[in-house]
Amino acid sequence: MRIGAPKEIAPGEARVAMTPASVRDLARLGHQSLIEAGAGRAAGFADDAYREAGAEVVPDAAALWSQADIVVKVRPPQDEEVDRLDADKTLISLFHPGQNADLLDRVNGTGATLVAMDMVPRISRAQKMDALSSMANIAGYRAVIEAGSHFGRFFTGQVTAAGKVPPAKVLVVGAGVAGLAAIGTATSLGAITYAFDVRPEVAEQIESMGAEFVYLDFEEGGQDSSATGGYAAPSSPEFREKQLEKFRALAPEMDIVITTALIPGRDAPVLWTADMVAAMKPGSVIVDLAAERGGNCELTVPDERIVTEGGVTIVGYTDFPSRMAQQSSTLYATNIRHMIADLTPGKDGVIVHDMEDDVIRGATAAKGHEITYPPPRPRTAAIAAAPKREKPKVPTAQEKRAAEAAAFRRETRVQVGLIAGGAVLLLLVGLVAPPSFMQHFIVFVLSCFVGFQVIWGVAHSLHTPLMAITNAISSIIILGALLQIGSGSFLVILLGALAVFMAGINIVGGFMVTRRMLAMFQKS
Repeated sequence: MRIGAPKEIAPGEARVAMTPASVRDLARLGHQSLIEAGAGRAAGFADDAYREAGAEVVPDAAALWSQADIVVKVRPPQDEEVDRLDADKTLISLFHPGQNADLLDRVNGTGATLVAMDMVPRISRAQKMDALSSMANIAGYRAVIEAGSHFGRFFTGQVTAAGKVPPAKVLVVGAGVAGLAAIGTATSLGAITYAFDVRPEVAEQIESMGAEFVYLDFEEGGQDSSATGGYAAPSSPEFREKQLEKFRALAPEMDIVITTALIPGRDAPVLWTADMVAAMKPGSVIVDLAAERGGNCELTVPDERIVTEGGVTIVGYTDFPSRMAQQSSTLYATNIRHMIADLTPGKDGVIVHDMEDDVIRGATAAKGHEITYPPPRPRTAAIAAAPKREKPKVPTAQEKRAAEAAAFRRETRVQVGLIAGGAVLLLLVGLVAPPSFMQHFIVFVLSCFVGFQVIWGVAHSLHTPLMAITNAISSIIILGALLQIGSGSFLVILLGALAVFMAGINIVGGFMVTRRMLAMFQKS
């Protein structure tokens, strides 16, 4: 088949759906590639690079559309491009059929087959074709970079001779692919990052990236992202009110807010209202990644950057991936190539549009004058979600005091039991042992007790540098030896003197070793 990539004609679009690398990969599948002259120039791919890869460079869009059997694009087709479709052609592009019903009807009227890359189901086998995730990853990264370009301070905190600079506080609303990319970027730049998502199972992912998950004291009712294809589902009115209440409390503290919340087939929910914007500090920045679908911020103007009267900058650009066109084109062309590989099971250049395949069926929006959108739920389960983790409960001050009192009572009971047991044991020994044994035994027990208490009183953090001292202190048994030297027995006096001598060496040597260890940490 002849696969062609025209130059994108949507205003400001710099991406291209085919790269020289994907041309080589398509050739291995038995396909011939066509590229419109200049189609990849804005993304950094010259026509000569396509020629070297084996593609045919055609002079204009009309020639490409007339010769290609499959047309691959980034943006949905414009009116003049729809007019070039017919029943023998297949169009593969981002399309958003839920928001472009009229355009879908026009494409269907031509009889062409439409494969919408944004409709690829989120199942494990289809991750390599997930163009939305590829573009969202770039958009999330770029959103933080754009925020930094309009933010008047460092992201990371610094302590300088001129004073202390506090770190920026960043809130990411929505922890999908774009949100996680934004979290990772903001955290790596040193910001204190917070994140919120209606799916509690993503809390672990957020915290693993160094951000703090914003919990709500509300139970939504067990929403599972695996049941919605990995996307968030609409929330109840009660949950939404609790959510907005939490955002209002956070708004005065946040320096940067990045919103990424989208629901498939719907306009973007408004999550950051005008009063929240007014509550933010002058110089704060909002980057709305949902601007193309209406925006999560109430004041967002698509494709524009505005500054409110309160000094808050709101960025509503809809072309974040296009601002990193070479990287975006490379990833998107790879997604396209994987889709065509699934459409070419024999790797012989013959397209087999298998509507029984979950991925192909899910992405097909129109075929043979029939609109096939929305697709049925895939037979394969969506990417498994992590097990739901319960929100950790923070104890109140009263609960902490009650827990400490209970622990004290338990410890007291244990100690009283040990003392009672020891007293009974001593009583039994005293009934059968001679008086001299009891004297020695009491001295031994007291010496061990004193040594244990002294060692136990040293903080654990000091055990390593003070290990020699604690060993010397443990020789407190020397007290017993000193007491025994006064005994009348020559053997006892000799043993006691040897004990004092050896314990003295232990103590003196311990202090000398410790002094040398501490000297290593002193400045010369």
